[in-house]
Amino acid sequence: MKQGYPIARAGQRIGLLGGSFDPAHDGHVLITREALRRFGLDRIWWVVSPGNPLKAHGPAPLAQRMAQARRLLGGDPRVEVTDIEARLGTRFTADTLRSLRALYPGVKFVWLMGADNLVQFDKWEQWREIMETVPVGVLARPGWRTEGRYARAARIYRAAEMPFWASQRLAEGPTPRWCFVNIPMSRLSSTEIRQSGGWVRD
Repeated sequence: MKQGYPIARAGQRIGLLGGSFDPAHDGHVLITREALRRFGLDRIWWVVSPGNPLKAHGPAPLAQRMAQARRLLGGDPRVEVTDIEARLGTRFTADTLRSLRALYPGVKFVWLMGADNLVQFDKWEQWREIMETVPVGVLARPGWRTEGRYARAARIYRAAEMPFWASQRLAEGPTPRWCFVNIPMSRLSSTEIRQSGGWVRD
């Protein structure tokens, strides 16, 4: 594996939590710990994006966001903060996932998202390819549980949804397969932190 790329071996179940992390906060940490437990994952990678195609304004510098995320995690060995999207030169999630599957044959990747992202998932570039090729774990955030349940992507792929009590097996088996779990969660959001002045960019 190239220097600077995360290490993974065939058979590992690795969750991918993507985003700008501008900034990372306790809500991201809670999602991560719940996903490790609920979806039976070995590790989670925080895939810190160079920029979000759905956002008009660019985030803080990538190195600053990664350093802040690592400080927040406090050295948890189960979680790796990575700039692999910048290294791969991919801009959209579908392209990133395609590249990761080629780079890490035999690794069982799971794409993780909050229920708020599920609501807009059908607007993502090649979103159907994501659903068809990688298991998706959805973690319900306060205020988004009902909207997530009735999202267009959820309705289209209703037949592929696993029951919450089977969430530990999400990484095992053919795709499409996805699972929606309700978890206790902080209402913190990166947007609120930026607006409150709690995130000072260089």
